Amino acid sequence: MTSQQLGCCWVLLIALLSCSAATASEVPAIIVFGDSTADAGNNNYILTVAKGNFPPYGRDFDGGVATGRFSNGRLVTDFVSEALGLPSSVPAYLDSTYTIDQLATGVSFASGGTGLDSLTARVASVIPLSQQLEYFKEYIEKLKQAKGEDVANEIITEALYVFSIGTNDFIINYFNLPLRRAVYTTAEYTAYLVGEAAAAVRDTHELGAHKIIFAGLAPIGCLPSARTLNHDAPGECNEEHSQVAVAFNTALTEAIGKLNDELTGLRVVYSDTYSVLSAILSYPSYYGFVNIAQGCCGTGLIETSVLCGFNDHLTCQDADSYVFFDSVHPSERTYQIIANKIINTDLKLVL
Repeated sequence: MTSQQLGCCWVLLIALLSCSAATASEVPAIIVFGDSTADAGNNNYILTVAKGNFPPYGRDFDGGVATGRFSNGRLVTDFVSEALGLPSSVPAYLDSTYTIDQLATGVSFASGGTGLDSLTARVASVIPLSQQLEYFKEYIEKLKQAKGEDVANEIITEALYVFSIGTNDFIINYFNLPLRRAVYTTAEYTAYLVGEAAAAVRDTHELGAHKIIFAGLAPIGCLPSARTLNHDAPGECNEEHSQVAVAFNTALTEAIGKLNDELTGLRVVYSDTYSVLSAILSYPSYYGFVNIAQGCCGTGLIETSVLCGFNDHLTCQDADSYVFFDSVHPSERTYQIIANKIINTDLKLVL
């Protein structure tokens, strides 16, 4: 990314964060699909190593509980829920300690390690997006039984839907495994993924969704793990990988525009997380961050999930000074900054 582009990102972010916060609206629930950026603990209940239900994860969550969120605290969707006047955290659908009455105001079907490509979910042995949509159908039926059909339909129609997914398709699957690269060029794979994203939006709309925020990819070449594995320039961002994210975001934006034109009553808003995180990485001191290249967990170079648990004694003291909590996932403070952008801008467009 050029200095001019970074400067534009900086100006954009300042403008976004200077906007007044979105007022709490009549949104009855927030319903979430996606990967580890939105998993509130569903992976705790499936057979996979992709878990975050142990220290140091969750150390800054209310009560210091490792809920299964892949961060030191809350996620973007938790902050958005709170801004809507809903509970301050969105529960995981597979957590049986929550009743359907509690899930009626918000639920996450997300699963850490999954992707738009079903192969990505199989690699990590996690919940594919197709199964998340099946759980959503099951959830609708439970709502109808508990609340009655009219109330359930109103919740489903008026809820805010959030999709946060796609990163793993590149960082777990395409960049590191041969199967998809043997079949698709990068451009073809990007088109395939965007097609899967559009199909998921269509399926959700058919089930009653009207208000959807779909998050774009972050600069994935600047994740600590990507810096570590950048053989050409160790410790530096992998600009080629980040440009793949740019291409995906561009195609996703175009697809969203077509969906809004084609589907009656649908409002889908593309959320530009790339510019937000790029601005943070370019001007970290402005936000009070000290470290942008390492995660707080362990050495910060490669640890994520179970590896964070193995290196707990090396974990940093102040996660708020780190952009990333592990080598892939943002810290709670970074998530809050991203959430502020959504609250101040995207919500106004979708509600």
